[in-house]
Amino acid sequence: MPIDSPVPRRRPSPRLPALAVIAAALLTACSAGSDASGGARGDGAAAAVTRAGLSRSLPDDPARMVLPTTGAETRWTQGLDVFVWQVARATATTCANERGAVLPEAAPPAFIRFSELPDLDFIALHGTSASAPVPAPATSPTATRPAGPAVQRRCAAEGEAAADALRDLYGPLQQKWFGELVSLRRDPETVRALRALPDCLAQRGIEVPDENGFFALADTRMQTTDPADLPREQRALGQAYAGCMRPVEAIREPARKHLLNRFRTTHAEELDTLRRTLLPALRKAAADHDVSLVFPAP
Repeated sequence: MPIDSPVPRRRPSPRLPALAVIAAALLTACSAGSDASGGARGDGAAAAVTRAGLSRSLPDDPARMVLPTTGAETRWTQGLDVFVWQVARATATTCANERGAVLPEAAPPAFIRFSELPDLDFIALHGTSASAPVPAPATSPTATRPAGPAVQRRCAAEGEAAADALRDLYGPLQQKWFGELVSLRRDPETVRALRALPDCLAQRGIEVPDENGFFALADTRMQTTDPADLPREQRALGQAYAGCMRPVEAIREPARKHLLNRFRTTHAEELDTLRRTLLPALRKAAADHDVSLVFPAP
């Protein structure tokens, strides 16, 4: 399926680049926009989470898929990660089909958010542990005979090579960018803003020492809450986190954009190459493997 033309506006790939290790140490799921007041206390404002949707709209500049500065921009990054995973899987599946064999089932991909760039509107709408659905792959097995070890190795290698051909276009530059973003952890204004997070959450009935403590608590609640109450609990936690993190993001987003302006200057040649090559390569891969490039959407 062809990719739409650009318009304004993780599971992750089989071999996740180092940038995801740097920037996605804390994985969060989707949530819905609105403020956090009262949510964690379970009042009427914390209604059940809504189902996230999908978008095919590409950014006006393809570099925004690779070098996000906001949580909203990471939706493009997440979609790119899933697309590359699906290209790898489709290539491997076709390889096995041609040999009359079927590969073992793989864990399905998911849109994985980045802790360094929290998507607060998404989290407020959909809670802390849900995500948009990833479309099923178009390439499916046509055989029933299980692939033997040699076929599995060969087809896995073909899939990885197809993924690498795409990752090589943006991965090295993206890894450098996420290295820049991590430097903001030491920014004095960011540090001060994060110190206020526990007090803000406490006003919403959530007693934690810091951001990591919040997600540890959220994970525990997702595992122990009665299934009937889980949607409301997800929404409440999402609203609380989004509301309390907005002052932090109000500081970090301008700082990220300042970093990006400097990054564009020091990596101008690489950016020119990225803008010239990435979208044509994605369109070709989409047509060759019948894979769609889609993004989470509130």
